[in-house]
Amino acid sequence: MVLQGGRVIDPSRDLDEPADVLIQDGKITAVGRGLTAPDGALVRNVKGRIVAPGLVDLHVHLREPGNEDEETVASGARAAAAGGFTAICAMPNTDPVTDNQAAVGFIVRQSGLAGLARVHPIGAVSIGQKGERLAEFGEMVSAGAVAVSDDGKPVVSSHLMRTALEYARTFHVPVADHCEDPTLAAGGVMHEGLVSTRLGLKGIPAAAEEIMVARDVVLAELTGGHVHLCHMSCRGSVAIIREAKERGIRVTAEVTPHHLTLTDYACEEYDTHAKMNPPLREAADVAALRGALKEGVIDCIASDHAPHAYDEKEAAFDDAPFGVVGLETAFAVAHTELVESGLFTLPQLIRRMSTDSARVFHLPGGGGTLAPGSVADVAVFDTTAKWSVDPAAFHSKSRNTPFTGRALTGRAVLTIVAGTIVHEL
Repeated sequence: MVLQGGRVIDPSRDLDEPADVLIQDGKITAVGRGLTAPDGALVRNVKGRIVAPGLVDLHVHLREPGNEDEETVASGARAAAAGGFTAICAMPNTDPVTDNQAAVGFIVRQSGLAGLARVHPIGAVSIGQKGERLAEFGEMVSAGAVAVSDDGKPVVSSHLMRTALEYARTFHVPVADHCEDPTLAAGGVMHEGLVSTRLGLKGIPAAAEEIMVARDVVLAELTGGHVHLCHMSCRGSVAIIREAKERGIRVTAEVTPHHLTLTDYACEEYDTHAKMNPPLREAADVAALRGALKEGVIDCIASDHAPHAYDEKEAAFDDAPFGVVGLETAFAVAHTELVESGLFTLPQLIRRMSTDSARVFHLPGGGGTLAPGSVADVAVFDTTAKWSVDPAAFHSKSRNTPFTGRALTGRAVLTIVAGTIVHEL
């Protein structure tokens, strides 16, 4: 296949220029101007479009096994491909929990059967995510796990977190932590502040996140392990991460499109589609997160795609589950709010959604690059396409988005995994 006449953006090589991309046998063979298509090659004219490494999402909940009515590996991988993602990492809070070799192998097999975006399993830190005994990291990594996490729950025990960081270091994988002090957050349903007070809802203070971020940083320094901080939401966390990186501690962090673009005011109508954990914070937090992402203090954007059934989210705000879907809107939301506003350049955004994501988890098979010889995971974007979010059109099985009706600019029109087209608009 030859992708002809597009603007090629490859942050892994600081490349941004008009060029053709030649794909053969599932690999990138050449990138350059005026490439000659081999006999029998499929030639796609992508003039006026952006050709980039496929996006990589380090934080996705796929609900299989256990809640296949909300999402499956196949439906999640289909939604990912529609969003321009060629690889996603599946969190282990399934039912049963992905805490052993067989469970990790199941996710790998389901991904292979779907044949869409790659799905990399994340194994649990503790057996059953109970926070008591470590799962067998080595067996899970050998089966295909790319990280360990109890996401959905924090690793409360500092002793267990220390042991996890030491053990994970042996297998060269990060420990991804949901940073929340459960005693401070207990019963909270949104950010603690003026809006929660006015709505009469119990709040979750920013300190609940910051305390655990600080603890994880201290333990990463103690062990030399790699801690990855999930879905950062507040400015205090940014300050801690910045200092930790300046001191050379092995810490990486992610932020979601909704935490980059929405505040706690989105909850004002008791809209459960704005209920997520960590909660939406204040405008000053959004500004700090944007700045940290641009600087590289926060390494990448991850969707924290968390599907829920319609009737669950239709409950009272206190009773509704946390979480929103995001695979199909992540790029467009970030592009509209960050690039169209002039805050980020397009190459900077692609770096934070592809190249740096693949680097943080050292994903097998690579990704995040269009260098010749690398796997042909490619996304083609129309950054001029204007559309509005219609949850009924999602490929995901769930519809719980805070962006319904939002006018956006930019979307994936072609997604290629290992040289095979898996999505075309």
